[in-house]
Order: sequence, then C-alpha cells, then structure tokens
Amino acid sequence: MRGEPGRRVVVTGLGAVSGIGIGAAEFLAGLRAGKSAAGPITAFDTEGFDRSTACEVKDFEPDRWIRNLDVRTLGRASRFSVAAARMAVADAGFPEPESALCDVPCLISVGTTDGESRDLDHLVEEEVDLGPERMDPTVARRVPAGRLSSAIAQEFGLTRAEAVTLPTACAAGNYAVGYGYDAIRGGDVDVALCGGADALCRKTFTGFYRLGTIAPERCQPFDKDRKGILTGEGAGILVLESLESALARGARIYAEVLGYGLNCDADHPVAPNQDSVVRCMRLALDNARVKPDEVDFISAHGTGTKANDITEARAIRQVFGDAAPPRTVSIKSMIGHSMGAAGALASIACSLALTEGFIPPTINHEHTDPECGLDCVPNQAVAADLKVVQNNGLAFGGNNAVVIFGKARADWS
Repeated sequence: MRGEPGRRVVVTGLGAVSGIGIGAAEFLAGLRAGKSAAGPITAFDTEGFDRSTACEVKDFEPDRWIRNLDVRTLGRASRFSVAAARMAVADAGFPEPESALCDVPCLISVGTTDGESRDLDHLVEEEVDLGPERMDPTVARRVPAGRLSSAIAQEFGLTRAEAVTLPTACAAGNYAVGYGYDAIRGGDVDVALCGGADALCRKTFTGFYRLGTIAPERCQPFDKDRKGILTGEGAGILVLESLESALARGARIYAEVLGYGLNCDADHPVAPNQDSVVRCMRLALDNARVKPDEVDFISAHGTGTKANDITEARAIRQVFGDAAPPRTVSIKSMIGHSMGAAGALASIACSLALTEGFIPPTINHEHTDPECGLDCVPNQAVAADLKVVQNNGLAFGGNNAVVIFGKARADWS
C-alpha cells in the first residue's frame, strides 16, 4: 500500500441506516445525544433465549429511498445498502444521480458479515415446517451476498461500475473503505460508494449467545462490569471521491481518507490477538504518514466483551503509550454491533466528528475497567478541535482493518 503519493481521497457524501437515526442528520443527532437503540428483539422469535435485547433499525421505509428496483426482490440487508447509497449520493450533491454517475467509471464496495442470512433463517424455517417444495423462490433469489453491492449498481444504472462485496466479518466496512481509497488514489476511478450492511438475524445472534457474549440489556464497552455485546443492524455508505473531482464540482468535503492498514493473523477463530492489532494500527498510521501523537481520538472496535476490550486497550497503549493514549470511544454502546456495517457507520461517525468538532460518547459507562485504562468519553459527547481520527475494525479470524481520517482543509474550498 505504501509508495509514492497518489491522488488525495476525500469523503463527500454520507448515508446512514442505524438504530439511532436514518440519514446523516439523524445519525449525527443520535451520536451527539448519546442515544441508545437497545430494545426487545422483534426480528425473530426469542423463545428459549434468556437474553433477547438487540439494536434494531425502527421505522425504516425502503420505498422512500429505493426508486428503481422492486423492493420485494431485495433482502433486508440489501435494502439497507441501497437506501444508504441513495442517501449518500444525494448528500454528495450529485444532480440526478442516475445520469450523473452512469457514464463515470466508479467502484461499489460493500462489506458484510451475514449477507442475507436473515432470509436464510426464513428459508430454513419454511423447509422444516413446510418441506422444501414449499420454499419461496423469491426469497431464495435474494440470498446471494453479492446483491448488497450489485443492487446499488442496478438502482443507479451504473454500467461502468465494479461492484464487490467483501465478507471480512466485523471489519468488512473498513475493508470496503480501504478498497475504495486504493481505487481512487491509484487513478482507476474518481468516485467510489463504500461501506457495509447487515441485518439482524437469528443465526448470528445464536452464535454470539452460544459463545456467552450477549449482554442482558445494554452494551458497556470498557466498563469493569461489562457483560458483552448487543447485536445490531444497519448500513453505512460513504461517497469517496478524488480531491480534484470534488473541487471541480464544488462538493462539500467532510473529511480526507489519509490511509489505512489491513492484516490477518489467522491465530484464532474468535479471540483477538494483541500483537496483530498493534501491527495493523501501525500499518495504518504508516500508510497515512501520521505519527501516533497526531491522533486526536480513536473510534474503537469496542464490542463490550471482556477479551476484546482488554486486548484492544492494551494494543492502543502499546502503540500510543501508557501515559496519555488518545480518547477512545465505542459507538457500539449506542447502535450495538452491526457486524459488516460497524466499521462503515463508525467511519461516518468519524467524518461527522471531524466536520462538527465533537467526540461522540461511550454510553452506559459507570466505572472504567482498570485493565483498559482509557478515557472513553463516558456518557456525554464533548466538543473537540479534531484534526486526525482513527477507526478500528477487528474481526473474527484475525481480520483487522484500521482507517485514518483527517480534517478537510479550509483552503480547499
């Protein structure tokens, strides 16, 4: 990834589907207010589980955003993905996006953990209850995970787009942003729609439940009494653009993507590896040409499990020093763990934080775990003059992705 400087890459559009707000403005308001999306699960029957809280997206109306595709042909995650893309493209200020982008070489990269596993849950239930001959073929056709990106191309009629879906679990949203950064920086495209999407499903909830990592009522990252994650859902899509393209059309610039780092330690299916996390953060800082003391805050992976929070905190202190590591927050305390969307929604939060001059809080926080030893901005957002922020994504299987964002420069406008 490191080499001679290429084109600068900026963020010009944001689309968020989350449990604390739909659209960039609502998502920003939710972040500022420290809003919680936690509530009883309605996506599936929770009989037999003694814990049944998650962070679902409420009041989502796909027809409001999806104009050219039949919504019935899309699973819930694909609906999130297409809707977030529509929001992001509109937010970026493209007039009549179908005509503005259809002849432009562009990239669509969407990360996911589950694809359309919610539909797979439904199909399995139908097969068990009714037999395979009664399974709904419309639902079966929605299942391929590639639909999360290809449906965006279809919605906008993007005939010169590469559409790729990246399945690197909980770090996939950051992988997708890095993929778009490389494509623009290297001159392959001028515009990229990047992010992640996932929908709440029984399969993933059950997996975390069987691991003993589902919290009973709330997610408390870095708190000494934390009890685990809350699963969530949603989508985040960012419009990335070359600086030249953005300036040429007078676009608003939220932030600059300074660089990123990826690695896979292949050490353990679920347990994080501290040395690997350290290497990934150093790769990202090196790629972005940023020194550790220049980072103003870190958007942590911060799941709220014992192992993840301690490992990530120790890795942060190893990279940034024990004396005064950057303030480190977890928005999963508000929106839950939205799987492949997590890194993308956190990237949107980082972009908004840089633009608006604040650090979102880690809510539900009472007593910081001494083994973590971080200032996690408990419970209330704080004003801050930010120049560089770091977004961590740490996934099962040792798939790590860290993205560095910088403040847009006033002399660009």
